[in-house]
Amino acid sequence: MGKVKPRILGLEDVEKKQKQEQKQKASEKKLNKQKKSPVGVGRDRPISVERDQPVFDTVPKKEKKQTTEKKAVRRRGEKYQKVKQMVDKNKLYSLKEASALIKKLKTAKFDEAVELHLNVEKVGLRGEINLPHATGKIIHVAVVDDGLLAKIEAGKLDFDILISHPSFMPKLAKFAKILGPKGLMPNPKNGTISTTPDEVVKKFAKGMLRWKTEPKFPLIHQMIGRVSLNEKQIEENVAAFLNAVGKPKIQKAVIKLTMSPGIKIDLEKI
Repeated sequence: MGKVKPRILGLEDVEKKQKQEQKQKASEKKLNKQKKSPVGVGRDRPISVERDQPVFDTVPKKEKKQTTEKKAVRRRGEKYQKVKQMVDKNKLYSLKEASALIKKLKTAKFDEAVELHLNVEKVGLRGEINLPHATGKIIHVAVVDDGLLAKIEAGKLDFDILISHPSFMPKLAKFAKILGPKGLMPNPKNGTISTTPDEVVKKFAKGMLRWKTEPKFPLIHQMIGRVSLNEKQIEENVAAFLNAVGKPKIQKAVIKLTMSPGIKIDLEKI
């Protein structure tokens, strides 16, 4: 229960005087309370702010820790560094020079592949070619039949090229999502749909290569032989492949081994 402040009722002068005294005490109490309150508390306390001083203190953001760790730089082996010095990266080599030099860049114990990498004018170029000399790559060619359809359904794809008779194409349609992304779906453009599939198999078994640009980039990557081929054979395979693509369509050509640096080819000297 709160405090009870008695008043004398009936005497107007005394009652009026008591009211004034109570008001004065209340105002003094309020004033003392404001003086004791801490800085920033109370809405009636005036705040003095200098003209160039911000009202709120700005708290500096924590600086990000500077990491001194550097990304690991891949360093090639001594054998690679040695053969790298044999190649002038600013020089365009004639095809004869490149074919002779590529033989000297072998560092691996296995029979390295001779690779040709081309920058061409546009995406969508494709074709096929029989190189003068075998690439040494074993190509598995299969013909569609009921037994092969069962293997495909089971997820077994043990072939590099698939040949189909037109009558089997409706049955193959349901496997398009499996074969298409792998480039194995028979297509009349690349000659893998034929009424005489056995003859097509013989053609591909002899070493016919199918080449095309990457789906989204004007680049062609093709193996054209092994380093075990002699210089003349490598030169002839490269020349045949470049002519099949069409030299006017090629902007840049580089030849290399599986584990070697690249050699730029002078297309004007082919």
